[in-house]
Amino acid sequence: FPLELDPWELLKKHVLSDYVTKEGHELTLGILNRLYREAEQDQDFLSSRTATSVYESFVLTIAENLRDMFPASDRSLGKLLCEMPYLPEGVLKLLEGLCSPGNNEKQDKDLQSGDRVTQGLSAVWNLIMLRPPNRDRCLDIALQSSINRLDEVRMKAIRLVANKLFPMASISKRIEDFANEKLNSVLEVIPAAESASGAEMATPEVHQDGGLENLSSVADALTLMSLYFALCTKKHSLLRRVFEIYGSLPQAAKQAVHRQVPILIRTIRSSPDLLGIISDPPADCRDLLMQVLQTLTDGAVPSQDLISSIKNLYSKTKDTEFLFPVMAHLPKDEILSVFPNIVNLPVDKFQVALSRILQGSPQHGPILDPSEILIAIHVIDPEKEGIPLKKVMDACAACFEQRTTFTQQVLAKALNQLVEQIPLPLLFMRTVMQAISAFPALVDFVMEIMSRLVSKQIWKYPKLWVGFLKCAILTKPQSYGVLLQLPAPQLENALNKNPVLKAPLVEHASQPNVRSTLPRSSLVVLGLAEDQQQQPAPEAQSSQNQAAETSSSAAEATTEVTQESSAAS
Repeated sequence: FPLELDPWELLKKHVLSDYVTKEGHELTLGILNRLYREAEQDQDFLSSRTATSVYESFVLTIAENLRDMFPASDRSLGKLLCEMPYLPEGVLKLLEGLCSPGNNEKQDKDLQSGDRVTQGLSAVWNLIMLRPPNRDRCLDIALQSSINRLDEVRMKAIRLVANKLFPMASISKRIEDFANEKLNSVLEVIPAAESASGAEMATPEVHQDGGLENLSSVADALTLMSLYFALCTKKHSLLRRVFEIYGSLPQAAKQAVHRQVPILIRTIRSSPDLLGIISDPPADCRDLLMQVLQTLTDGAVPSQDLISSIKNLYSKTKDTEFLFPVMAHLPKDEILSVFPNIVNLPVDKFQVALSRILQGSPQHGPILDPSEILIAIHVIDPEKEGIPLKKVMDACAACFEQRTTFTQQVLAKALNQLVEQIPLPLLFMRTVMQAISAFPALVDFVMEIMSRLVSKQIWKYPKLWVGFLKCAILTKPQSYGVLLQLPAPQLENALNKNPVLKAPLVEHASQPNVRSTLPRSSLVVLGLAEDQQQQPAPEAQSSQNQAAETSSSAAEATTEVTQESSAAS
């Protein structure tokens, strides 16, 4: 053709006039093969360069028109890319634009649609499989698409890379290195909120939690980290790296990790690699571990392997909260062995543990019943266990708040067993008084308990003796009969320390049916009989000395309890 007729333009129009029915694909390949041979024959530099230039221009025009003429579901473009003699850079750029839209503002909405992205990624997949010389370049396109800022684009690319490309041994290492590089790059990112000037920091959009800047940072972190998480589902050993860097991540990146972890853990479940991380975790990843354990046990019965891994974790960290997710599935003796540590938790976390223990598992029911829990709290030795007394008191209070669980019957059962403990629990009398306040109907039962305490010589336990006397004041007049069971020296001590008791107790003891049951020594203390011996016999002197000693001990005990109460409050 004469040059002025521009034959190539005519040829392009002819090929595209009816690409499907007039065999435009075969004609295009024939033209490209001819131009390719012309370029390869090297008859002279000028003709070779001309053929190459015409080839690249011609194929780019055809490819662009196929993209624009046909819907994304049409396979004409992908078929041409796979079968043409070679792929020039211009065509690869076009393919890159399909797979990673959004960077060019001039692109129309059709090119940014999910279907177009699928079309581009499908072509990339075929080229990687069918054209080894172009494999590296096409893999680059897929990898860059996997960190695209548009969620739909990124997730489509990640599915291709993780599900189809990563299993290919020849390129898996390169994919893994790329994902690891992007994961590590998050460590170097300074969140915009931190790098802003003082004036910018003062603006509400940046400073407020959940503001625009914060959300943007989380989105950026997700963009860079999502491919790595997807690879973790295929190669579980990669997950350890997430735990290793977690402590060093910016806050926004940690939020991104916490968004992805539930999805990831539900996919891989209790794999050996994950159990290894739980048994022996890197440092500074506690929050991440807690989320993983919660996800693994949410609505599912934990496996014995998982329970064993969590026990190993607890043995190394002594962090009781790690046991929470499997607490309902531990045997009673193991719960009792860690119960002091449970009581030592903040009250809100103790209540969480309490509910899990009481709920137990569907198979075996509660691990401890309410009365066993009360007993377990009381038998804790604060000094020996290194637990503040106030923690034990708070645990008791938390139980008393749950009236529907810790009922009158439960309290009676617990007190009935606690009174037989040797030595008596330090907070026993305090709990007795709390029981009376919560359930006044328990008063008769409490009188039986106090009678048993008299037989156990409660005055020999100074701190409990003070509580005993307070309980007597709280429960009068029912307690008068118990007080009159005290030996004379202890009765005298009780009245000296609590004068408010004397008048009503004397009135009660003056009743003929009561007075007839009392020993003379008690009547003397109450002033209802005279002491016949002016000079005390040695035995009486001894009793008086004992009373004096008891009085002194009680005074000291009162001081101690007062100090403890002040400290506890």
